Amino acid sequence: MGQRLQALLWDVDGTLAETEFEGHRLGFNLAFQEIGLPWHWDRATYRRLLAVSGGRERLAAYRHQQGEAPWPQERLETLMAAKQRHYVSWVAEGNLALRAGVAPLIAEAQAAGITQAIVTTSSRSAVAALLARLGPSLSGAFDFWVCGEDVTRKKPDPQGYQLALDQLDQSPRAVVVLEDSLAGLAAATAAGLACLVTLSDLSRQEPGADFLAAAAVVETLEPAHGTVKVRQGPACDQSRVTLDYLNQLLDRR
Repeated sequence: MGQRLQALLWDVDGTLAETEFEGHRLGFNLAFQEIGLPWHWDRATYRRLLAVSGGRERLAAYRHQQGEAPWPQERLETLMAAKQRHYVSWVAEGNLALRAGVAPLIAEAQAAGITQAIVTTSSRSAVAALLARLGPSLSGAFDFWVCGEDVTRKKPDPQGYQLALDQLDQSPRAVVVLEDSLAGLAAATAAGLACLVTLSDLSRQEPGADFLAAAAVVETLEPAHGTVKVRQGPACDQSRVTLDYLNQLLDRR
């Protein structure tokens, strides 16, 4: 038996909850309306834009695609503040939910004394809003957060995970990352970490070959019926992903 699991690092958007299309996208569209900007991001448009990590970066990329000059920083910050306000309100109204299997795995790891942290490109305010509404009993499970404000280079760059490793003071070989996207997978593996991909609304349509660097790829942490469907990696004959399964991922490294 190899190194036992010592830490879990959780992505947020698409991993803890399906926030991208029916959360952040809606926040952007409401912000566009608020300031009188004639933009509307449908799901197809937003899917393409998600190739760019970070809200400010996404806005800048879209404006460039429209052939328009960059905004002054003050204008960009005003728009982001409006988007964040609408997103936080949407979450507070109970319009999002934790993905199946997330709460049981966090609770299991917490009971086992395993260090857990968040590593995300989202802002600290967005993470706080999500946890306050969806996981108040779980928020104490996370020792620290690495958020978009904490890095100069966002996923797929590994900087966020490298910062987390600095705080963990653990061997990378004792850490598992939970991600949903190709950018997150690239960031985790570039930091030398084993990554379990739990496919989301964003990534479920991506070719399986794109995820070959993952230690495992599952449809969800906890299916509605039967055992966990594994697309890549060791079989899981349980009704949800557990610490035992995550340890298998480390043992295979």
